[in-house]
Amino acid sequence: MEKNRILIVEDDSDIADAIAMNLQYSNYKCVAIDDGSKAAFFLTQDHAFDLAILDIMLPGLDGFALMEHMQKYQIPVLYLTAKADVFSKIKGLRDGAEDYLVKPFEVLELLVRIEKILDRTGKLNKILRYRDIVIDQGKRTVLKCDEPVMLQPIEYDLLVAFIRHKNCSLSREHLLSAIWGYDYTGTTRTVDTHVSNLRRKLDQNRLSINGGIRNEVTYKAHLDHGWHCNMRSSFKHISNYFFHKKEYSEHYYCCRNERLLCVL
Repeated sequence: MEKNRILIVEDDSDIADAIAMNLQYSNYKCVAIDDGSKAAFFLTQDHAFDLAILDIMLPGLDGFALMEHMQKYQIPVLYLTAKADVFSKIKGLRDGAEDYLVKPFEVLELLVRIEKILDRTGKLNKILRYRDIVIDQGKRTVLKCDEPVMLQPIEYDLLVAFIRHKNCSLSREHLLSAIWGYDYTGTTRTVDTHVSNLRRKLDQNRLSINGGIRNEVTYKAHLDHGWHCNMRSSFKHISNYFFHKKEYSEHYYCCRNERLLCVL
């Protein structure tokens, strides 16, 4: 399955690197450029992109001026900028942007918005795979070891979120906002219940990691500028984090504050 290709035009190297890293972890291909004029020239050589993420305040051409270059090659645009004024939002959307997100931003929100744009524009890859799990997003079906798994709509949406964002820390608050569409109040156990049902249906409430069944799991939490937290736990309360920059094996997980919620 060919990965969706995304162009990032951002002059802050820390932000560009963090976006690119998270997109690559989420199974996208990326090209990052730090100058609007360079981006416009690059498109004349290579314009095979499914989406462009544009800052507005750029050296060379600004993000608004880049819009006509994106439209020339029919590349959907998501503005990601510190310009939070209403005029800029209206101008960006009226000029043709699919979405407008203001910095600072949550990684999960950006990933969900990207997915929605790709789906809306007919560019989203519909088949998701991880080990023995295959999801057909067009038909909303799930196979595990080539056998159908019957999931409720919310369980299905949770599974897609975990697989699409398998290297992101997904809190209950983020999941409620992205899937249920409302903010977490601090008392509901809705996510916990659905995650428990999902785990039970996928593997009888057991976790297959690195080829074996283990109580101990490895997980990580995203921090600013791409830092990760790597730790081991037996599903108990975690208080101390050890941070370092490193790539880890791909595990699906969801962190609720400092408690492990789900690892697939």
